[in-house]
Amino acid sequence: MRLGVLDVGSNTVHLLVVDAHHGAHPWPARSVKAVLRLAEQIGPDGALTRGGADALVGAVAEARASAVELAADDLIAFATSAVRDATNAPEVLARVRDETGVRLEVLTGADEARLTFLAVRRWFGWSAGRLLVLDIGGGSLEIAAGIDEEPAVVESLPLGAGRLTRDRLRVTPETDVPPSAEAVQELREYVEGLLDPVVERIGAVGWERPVATSKTFRTLARLAGAAPSGAGLWARRSLSLTGLRQVTGFIRHIPPSQLSELEGVGTGR
Repeated sequence: MRLGVLDVGSNTVHLLVVDAHHGAHPWPARSVKAVLRLAEQIGPDGALTRGGADALVGAVAEARASAVELAADDLIAFATSAVRDATNAPEVLARVRDETGVRLEVLTGADEARLTFLAVRRWFGWSAGRLLVLDIGGGSLEIAAGIDEEPAVVESLPLGAGRLTRDRLRVTPETDVPPSAEAVQELREYVEGLLDPVVERIGAVGWERPVATSKTFRTLARLAGAAPSGAGLWARRSLSLTGLRQVTGFIRHIPPSQLSELEGVGTGR
């Protein structure tokens, strides 16, 4: 069958249409993305703004039209952190359903971590042994570890890249000033405080292969010297702790407007 999968994240609305056959590799037919940055459309009251809801309805309508044009047999649509955390999520979801005919299912953070883990397990196979899967989104960080298809440890934390940049570092394109050393240290302590108990649980399970997913990790790996996207899907890419420290050591001193000039960093990111 031809299946459309619509992912409404904190930064983008992504439609992926694949040709899927039972027991076979799913082959992508089309990928369409719209950058909405919904997490930035959350007001002081925690609700998604009218403008953000309008943009979401428009993007979902366009994605549905693309799926129909590509003769998708079915469309599976889900939303993650930004919609999940919005205080007016039920009203927004109802509006999307009424105006586009698309029913958005909201994934819990735990379900998001489990599905990411399952995808990694299917990709690497059983020979990968115990997996540790890390996925940084715009609003949350998902962590899962285990040896089966169902992870033994699952955790979702409010440590998304966009959320931390806005709320903790308070870096914006308008100010165009790198974060202070004090702000970076405070952020480090905050992150470590949330991660420490999770690290203990993961340590009890153990892992043979750590796997990082998401555009954030891919960008960091590219800055540390990993192969570019043009090298193809099968190019081996890795991010070492030394490389990560070097990257974070110099990008923290660069104004936001100049980050996009670095090779591998998109303007939107």
